[in-house]
Amino acid sequence: MVEKGLVIWLQGDLGAGKTTLVRGLLRALGHTGSVKSPTYTLIEPYVVSRLDLYHFDFYRFTSAEEFLDAGLDEYFAGQGVCLVEWPDKAHPYLAPPDLEVALTVAGTGRQVELTARTEAGRTCLGKLTTVLGANPAPG
Repeated sequence: MVEKGLVIWLQGDLGAGKTTLVRGLLRALGHTGSVKSPTYTLIEPYVVSRLDLYHFDFYRFTSAEEFLDAGLDEYFAGQGVCLVEWPDKAHPYLAPPDLEVALTVAGTGRQVELTARTEAGRTCLGKLTTVLGANPAPG
């Protein structure tokens, strides 16, 4: 479903479920250990299904330059899967997304909108659609 080099931006307000979504993805890929929020560590790395996955959270950034100062651009060289919370806080230095996931609170549940931005994103979205038996929105 996810392939090396994929960049996924996770959009949504505090408490929308971004880390919960990452936890679910990691579990679906076979990860059995704990999954922590990277709010204070900036990055939580995982190796699962022979993939390096990096979960980032830039919520605490006060300027986009902190992304470069921390040397995080090295993680976006195509060797792993990058899952990014609060990507706008690292703009314009952050790699553009292959797939954007927008989460909104809807009553007691969540609404999820997935937008493929590249061919790699379209491939990932196509696989996800097949696995879930979902119908993509036209357009």
